[in-house]
Amino acid sequence: MARAGLTAERVTIAGAELADEVGLDQVTMSQVARRLGVKDASLYTHVRGLEDLRGRIALLAADEKTIRIAEATSGRAGKDALVAFADAWREYAHTHPGRYTATQTPIRIDPELAAKAPGPRRAVELTYGMLRGYGLTEPDLTDAVRLLRSTFHGFVALEAAGGFAHERSPRQSWVRALDALHTLLEHWPPAREGDSA
Repeated sequence: MARAGLTAERVTIAGAELADEVGLDQVTMSQVARRLGVKDASLYTHVRGLEDLRGRIALLAADEKTIRIAEATSGRAGKDALVAFADAWREYAHTHPGRYTATQTPIRIDPELAAKAPGPRRAVELTYGMLRGYGLTEPDLTDAVRLLRSTFHGFVALEAAGGFAHERSPRQSWVRALDALHTLLEHWPPAREGDSA
């Protein structure tokens, strides 16, 4: 019953596809094995278990999301970069909800795998690079990164949960939120006395 060519990458992709269909928390090793047409035991040659699989899905998703953001923001600066960054983030969350959840969920990831994965590191570089275009330096950079992540994730999480029941479209609110973020980033408040990194 084992399928030739089964690899950790194929198992991860199958798990990621399943996560997008049924939700990350509903993925089981048995479901992944059925999707691949193998016995459950065959998977354990390639991944150590469900936690390892979820970690691999998170790294895959981080790489995919970062590539999309990098492509969207290439050659852009200021508000154009901010909007392209945010729209790529939101689109990825809509297109791959299970994978996106993996990027936002505390998951124990094998340190060796994490060290080899460029996505998380590149995501930080892209975010800080975009914000440096607004003239921010530490500790304001870290505060701004946290603000953006909270805003983007909060918005898409509420949107996915059906949390915006008002007749005004979420897209209209998203555009206005990005306008407001741009204005804030251009006029970032000075650090208070005694504030440090």
